[in-house]
Amino acid sequence: MGEVTETNSEHLVVFTPSGKRGNFKAGTPLLEAARSLGVDVDSVCGGRGICGRCQVVVSEGDFAKFGVESRAENLEPITEPEKRYDEKRGLKADRRLSCHCKLLGDIVIDVPPESQVHKQVVRKEISNKNIEVDPIVRLYFIEVEEADMHKPSSDFVRLKQALKEQWNVETVEADLHILTTLQKALRDGEWKVTVAVYDSREIVAVWPDIQTSVYGMAVDVGSTTIAAHLTELTSGKVLASAGIMNPQIRFGEDLMSRVSYVMMNPDNWQEMTVVVREAINQLAIEVSQEAHIDIESIVDITFVANPVMHHLLLGINPIELGGAPFALAIEEALTVRATDLELRLAKGAKAYFLPCIAGHVGADTAGVVLSESPESGDAMTLLVDIGTNAEIVLGNSERMAACSSPTGPALEGAQISSGQRAAPGAIERVRIDKATLEPKFKVIGCDLWSNDKGFAEVTKDLKVTGICGSGIIEAIAEMFLAEVINSDGQIEVKEHPRIVLNGRTYDYVLQFGDAATDSVEIAITQGDVRAVQMAKAALYAGVKLLTDLLGVKDIDRIALAGAFGSHIDVKYAMILGLIPDCDLDKVVGVGNAAGDGALQALLSRKARAKIATLVREVEKIETAVEPKFQEYFVDALAIPNKTIRFEKMEAKLGLPNLLERAQATSAGGDDGQAGGRRGRRGTRARRGNTEI
Repeated sequence: MGEVTETNSEHLVVFTPSGKRGNFKAGTPLLEAARSLGVDVDSVCGGRGICGRCQVVVSEGDFAKFGVESRAENLEPITEPEKRYDEKRGLKADRRLSCHCKLLGDIVIDVPPESQVHKQVVRKEISNKNIEVDPIVRLYFIEVEEADMHKPSSDFVRLKQALKEQWNVETVEADLHILTTLQKALRDGEWKVTVAVYDSREIVAVWPDIQTSVYGMAVDVGSTTIAAHLTELTSGKVLASAGIMNPQIRFGEDLMSRVSYVMMNPDNWQEMTVVVREAINQLAIEVSQEAHIDIESIVDITFVANPVMHHLLLGINPIELGGAPFALAIEEALTVRATDLELRLAKGAKAYFLPCIAGHVGADTAGVVLSESPESGDAMTLLVDIGTNAEIVLGNSERMAACSSPTGPALEGAQISSGQRAAPGAIERVRIDKATLEPKFKVIGCDLWSNDKGFAEVTKDLKVTGICGSGIIEAIAEMFLAEVINSDGQIEVKEHPRIVLNGRTYDYVLQFGDAATDSVEIAITQGDVRAVQMAKAALYAGVKLLTDLLGVKDIDRIALAGAFGSHIDVKYAMILGLIPDCDLDKVVGVGNAAGDGALQALLSRKARAKIATLVREVEKIETAVEPKFQEYFVDALAIPNKTIRFEKMEAKLGLPNLLERAQATSAGGDDGQAGGRRGRRGTRARRGNTEI
């Protein structure tokens, strides 16, 4: 091994991609030079050559821009610690450990992304967003002075001294869970331990010897499903994801039914808290087993949830959210001990809840805002998370406003005669031939259309069992385009094999029941159409209140969040008037944006500070007390709307003036019982096996 000569000569070091540079004496370790310049280089072991986090690459060549001729020999040859690391873990041929290679001449050093503390990673598992990795939990490997009768002090005092002296981390604390494990960890590690420090102030885990990885979970607690993503905090890599049905469903399908359960069962509503916490524990076990890690290495967990789920998870009675003024117990971001939530993670693990925005605009919407960043540009952006309540945010860099509209469960397939959740066998796509009025459809679990050869065989065991939210939207929009229903939502065609009498109204049958093949009848009833009209009108009225508040005429971009937003065809949503007129190319489904926001908060302390600031700036509207809500609601019952023209959509899809059609229908006063288009292949009305 070459030796560094004693000299006072100085050499220029340039670090890329930051471009930071400085002159340092020969023999200066690169890590020391980087830190003195504020270059972003990671290290857990404090320069001992153990963790391998500080790897750098020599950029060889003539760099006229920097005035540097950079060569590998301008660093001292491979050192013994680097050789030991290479033998143990492997060191790429072009990599050096910056803590153990010293400067011999001018050089350009590249710090690869994986060696940066504040890494930029692309989250492909949940979204395509860049996230700056700067977790609130940091690892520090320290050597603690051994206990000595001649220097009486506690192990904890000496550990804190080591953190201060070796890492300049001061004023740390630890709760009893940590103190009970501290002495064993110190002695098992022969006085060398890795500590996980939360927010530079609290020790949340201690491990014997070197520990280079630490983990967190981002969790989206929805009313129907709970999704969890296990992440290695220092790299930002998602290692495993899992989902589970929210076990609270047995207490009520939707949020308000669960609040009703609380009202009717004041002595045992806490069972809903118990079951949701246990579900999260199950998810933690599942993802940790999949990633082959110890569940006690999970030291941080972040949550997004709607207000009712948020309160129930915390063990707060949500009864006040069941009626005006819809008061939250707490709206700010909240950090608690994971053990307070009965979560079985690391004993000192922390749980962070993103802030809620308003009484029915929850932390899940805050997660969507964090993920989509409408405040970052001039484009007027509409964010919609559709569920039992539609949570809506509108804004840009100048202003943001939010509200919640009572859409009910119809758009998710509930309260629909043949409705069901999105599961194998559910109709998810519908097309209706405008000439024959014959339908075709696709079901979840089969790529064929119902009129394709082989469809019956493929779905023989699967069965066509019902219609889900995206299917009901497409079915009603296609019925409108085919003029089966008018702009008021009334079924106009009365004489067609697919149009059947059901009491005093008519249904449109997508699939006839057949006892021989065990097929169930699936139809769109007049009541189904009305339920969707009510839901979409409530959503649109909420949006209209926000556009009034902000003085907005045109919306530049619409992002539909959640499972519904991911699977819905935005064209059909706009045809119905579910969302306002906008360039269809600018209407996108953004998937689990709430979960993506939880992930950002898990990986970035800046994200936590950002969302805490943003929610304070959001203006809130309570639709229940807005006098114009009812007016906008009534207008929006028409398809697509009785007073507003959807010119961009009409131009894009080659449709006629739908506003004229809506106004003509309204003026005509069709009661839905007679008239309309007639004379298509005879008259048939049926229920069960009865035909007329």
